[in-house]
Amino acid sequence: MTETQNLTLVQAIRDGLHTELREDDDVVVMGQDVGKNGGVFRATEGLFDEFGGDRVIDTPLAESGIIGTAVGMAAMGMRPVPEIQFSGFMYPGFDQIVSHMARFRTRSRGRFTLPMTLRAPYGGGIRAPEHHSESKEAFYAHEAGLKVVIPSTPYEAKGLLAASIRDPDPVIFLEPKLIYRAFREEVPEEPYTVPIGEAATRREGDDVAVFTYGAMTRPTLEAAETLGEEGIECEVVDLRTISPLDREAIVEAFEKTGRAVVVHEAPKTGGLAGEITAILQEEALLYQEAPIGRVTGFDVPYPLYALEDYYLPSAARIEDGILEAVEF
Repeated sequence: MTETQNLTLVQAIRDGLHTELREDDDVVVMGQDVGKNGGVFRATEGLFDEFGGDRVIDTPLAESGIIGTAVGMAAMGMRPVPEIQFSGFMYPGFDQIVSHMARFRTRSRGRFTLPMTLRAPYGGGIRAPEHHSESKEAFYAHEAGLKVVIPSTPYEAKGLLAASIRDPDPVIFLEPKLIYRAFREEVPEEPYTVPIGEAATRREGDDVAVFTYGAMTRPTLEAAETLGEEGIECEVVDLRTISPLDREAIVEAFEKTGRAVVVHEAPKTGGLAGEITAILQEEALLYQEAPIGRVTGFDVPYPLYALEDYYLPSAARIEDGILEAVEF
């Protein structure tokens, strides 16, 4: 019988890092305050004491340097896991991400791969300043050569993190901090992986397909449960990976229901909802019975505390979006 622990999402991240450090000597964790301090959210707490400063490395506050150093380490065969304290701080390292992380395999004609996993807490809802709360995952999904993973449960956080670290190519691993400590789940103590690029159906339904990921999975399921009591059955699909998207699962759910809504906290313009809509238009147009709905953040700079709850999609706003699609 597999032994499990009842963990929060951030604890599952820590357990996943611990497991991969133990399993593979080429794995190193690096970033600002990840060592002795254990990270701003304590995702790396205890790792420095067990594995030492050569494998859990405190770096200067220099995002370009953190990512660039990890690129060099990965090119030479290590498996670095750099952490950026908040995803909104990744922009000083953006050149390293798009010019080197994403292109190294292609530029070297396959001579080099970059088995590195760039971790960052992302998303809003915790009353942090605006540069700590935005959701710009579409930046990275747009860049060929990068995989972009966003877990929504503790079990999948550990399994997806392990799959990312073991992957031969670079992964952007975004951790929705709103749900870091929101709930617990049984997580196996032994090593395991969850496949990158495969969506998961969280709820079966025949009336409308709802696509979401990360922290928005919980309010989407809450909305689906409420509507289920009214006789509207939602199929909720958690994408888990936004690059590559699981196009087959997206199309299959839409063909089953003929209606769709996409939920994400990122702004509407240029967000993943537009890409998903395009996929459905290209591959399943003849199944469509209503316009595809988008329930998203707004096209404004991320607001400060007083307006944060209005900005993020709530279960009530998601319900309204679903009803609009169903009642068309």
